[in-house]
Amino acid sequence: MGLGLLGIVAATLPTRPAQADDAPLPAGLIEEGHYQAVLGDCAACHTQPGRPPYSGGMPFKLPIGTIYSTNISPDPVHGIGHYTEAEFARAVQLGIRKDGSALYPAMPYPSYARLSKADIHALYVYFQRGVTPQPVDPPANGLIWPLSMRWPLHIWRWLFSPSIQSAQLRTNNQFSDPILARGAYLVEGPGHCGACHSPRSITLNEKAQTAKDGPLFLSGGGVVEQWVVPSLRQENRTGLGRWSEQDIVDFLRTGRSRTGASFGGMTPVIVHSAHAFKEADLHAIARYLMQLAPARKETPWVYDPTTTDMLRRADLSQPGAQTYMDRCAACHRTDGAGYGTVFPPLAGNPIVMTDDATSLIHIILAGDSMHALPTAASAFTMPGFADTLSDREVADVVSFIRQSWGNNSSPVKESTVKHIRHSIPQAETPDQLPKN
Repeated sequence: MGLGLLGIVAATLPTRPAQADDAPLPAGLIEEGHYQAVLGDCAACHTQPGRPPYSGGMPFKLPIGTIYSTNISPDPVHGIGHYTEAEFARAVQLGIRKDGSALYPAMPYPSYARLSKADIHALYVYFQRGVTPQPVDPPANGLIWPLSMRWPLHIWRWLFSPSIQSAQLRTNNQFSDPILARGAYLVEGPGHCGACHSPRSITLNEKAQTAKDGPLFLSGGGVVEQWVVPSLRQENRTGLGRWSEQDIVDFLRTGRSRTGASFGGMTPVIVHSAHAFKEADLHAIARYLMQLAPARKETPWVYDPTTTDMLRRADLSQPGAQTYMDRCAACHRTDGAGYGTVFPPLAGNPIVMTDDATSLIHIILAGDSMHALPTAASAFTMPGFADTLSDREVADVVSFIRQSWGNNSSPVKESTVKHIRHSIPQAETPDQLPKN
């Protein structure tokens, strides 16, 4: 259920109570529940490639050990088939399992607390009546004691997780415009965008959970698995300040737009979830994001043709210029503009200009892919250059890109590249991602 429903740890459950499974349901309720699961991105964490849908088993490697996502199919022994609707709502919205123990806060229940009663009901019906039971257990978690103990999580939940009433009050009635109101609900609630895009404190709580909490909300979430999580606010250089509503809609629908392409942890979100959002919901999200004021002042990006002119004169004297021409220019062009939605621009790209260059270094070393979707039929892959470029060469070409075409960002050190080279996780190959 999003990037975090890995918190529900599989437990052996008693026999499922008798239910009127054959009772008629209102027309479209299961379909609506399925859409709520799409909005919540449930499959991203709970459908491991090679395993049955929603049977869990997705590994999440953390400093304290490895957590495996849970079976949330309606199997009464291995899944959540024995949960009543009230128990299901309590787990999703308050982070409390059927047995009363607390869920790990990687599960974004502080965001899910904002879900309406109607959406929770549809979601419950879908998982009980629209999903096939899967009688399989995920691997056991491998957490370091005493961090594996659950009772301290009740204290964390009391300190940092809102009640259902307070969460819904903060999200609801923010806007008289129904489109903005819907956008706020989707971003702050089921979409749980802040789980990645808002900074966290040392206690792992989001420093701001809604727009009402101030400009830290969606201002960027640091580095996750050697990817920088960018701001979704209106910063001109490093946020969405130069994106149009349609740019955001196109990005969420296809993973690509004229201003950039998805990468890292955002790609599974597009693949599992966002590409299937309703058109009206995509526009509501985009319009909501566009009214978030920038969290920091930035000098507006202005295109500078100096590098373009230099490359077209075959002046390759600047460090990294030769590597750029040899390895990058064919797709991203000498002017850094790329080719529409096929190869993203480097000139003015927010990810290129972030203070932390980790994402750009990661992509050059490991490569990345834009996957084929029902909304974008063609797949495009950038190869990784870890085997062909030295740390010095990568540092030079990254610095060259960050300082060209008006990007005016700081250079990177060879030692930084070396550290990232040894820290990036094994990249997913296209056949490891779910088929649509």
